[in-house]
Amino acid sequence: MYLKMENQSAQKDTYILAVETSCDETAAAVVKNGRKALSNVISSQIAIHTLYGGVVPEIASRKHIEAVNPVIKQALADAGMRLEDMDAIAVTSGPGLVGALLVGVAEAKAIAFAAKKPLVGVHHIEGHICANYIENPDLEPPFLCLVISGGHTHLVKVTDYGRYEILGKTRDDAAGEAFDKVARSIGLGYPGGPKVDALAKEGNPEAIHFPRAVIDGAPYDFSFSGLKSAVLNYLNSCEMKGEEVNRADVAASFEQAVVDSLVSRTMHAAKETGYRKVAIAGGVAANSAIRAALKTACEENGYAFYYPSPVLCTDNAAMIGSAGYYEYLSGVRHGWDLNAVPNLELGNDIV
Repeated sequence: MYLKMENQSAQKDTYILAVETSCDETAAAVVKNGRKALSNVISSQIAIHTLYGGVVPEIASRKHIEAVNPVIKQALADAGMRLEDMDAIAVTSGPGLVGALLVGVAEAKAIAFAAKKPLVGVHHIEGHICANYIENPDLEPPFLCLVISGGHTHLVKVTDYGRYEILGKTRDDAAGEAFDKVARSIGLGYPGGPKVDALAKEGNPEAIHFPRAVIDGAPYDFSFSGLKSAVLNYLNSCEMKGEEVNRADVAASFEQAVVDSLVSRTMHAAKETGYRKVAIAGGVAANSAIRAALKTACEENGYAFYYPSPVLCTDNAAMIGSAGYYEYLSGVRHGWDLNAVPNLELGNDIV
């Protein structure tokens, strides 16, 4: 069920209790007026999934069940507030791992029902975009946002609060997925993004030329599968020839290829749309090379550049609380039949 209610008054403070369990972080937060995180508690599962070289969905779901109640209790305590003080309960309902999503959705529905609070389902990518509102009080739509994470690479026009138009997205691997696969291939392990970023600082980004994919007729779309394959082919070629591999150079050259692909399309989109504000979001937005390159490109082209701090780039509940606030103000309410939708598209109604 998807209902639109009368717009809420923005005159009084509005407090949202938010829950996020889309992948391998169990998170809860209390957010005030969509812009201030009064608490942001995250229980990470990285240590256990590192043993398996990546996220194991069944393990993730079980760990969410164990952690979700303590995390919510801690979020309320850290904010110095009670459940009764909340105006609504927001929860990620998609996209993500279906088992993981179901834990958060079931928890949020139970809390909302017991406390007689409105329930608001939130799109995970919308949450990443809204993370920018928490630390950038001057940022308001319209603006352009590059969303880069383990599962998503989207170039999005944010035309208004809760209103999005996807200009381009990856045709295959997401940027974060490519980072993880390349990290594994050069022996860095999981999670790959931060490890490649750290090692790349020791290498030469021009040592190896890896391809930058261009898609005919889709100037804003991305493709990283060919880049990933090129890295694997390079490593295999070195092994067959008995040549030593400089892992730092591989990491730096791969990272530079990703940076070039992301920055070129983002700047092209900004120029074509006429938007003067550019933001980034998602776990890969914490990558230092990507942030630095986009910041420089924006400065050179006269665009304002916005980005969340690293803790708000990775999955967290504060960003869900921010997105939930704007959905709540617009009158969005969900019923007890709210379900997890693992492949939910941005811009679709959550059902």
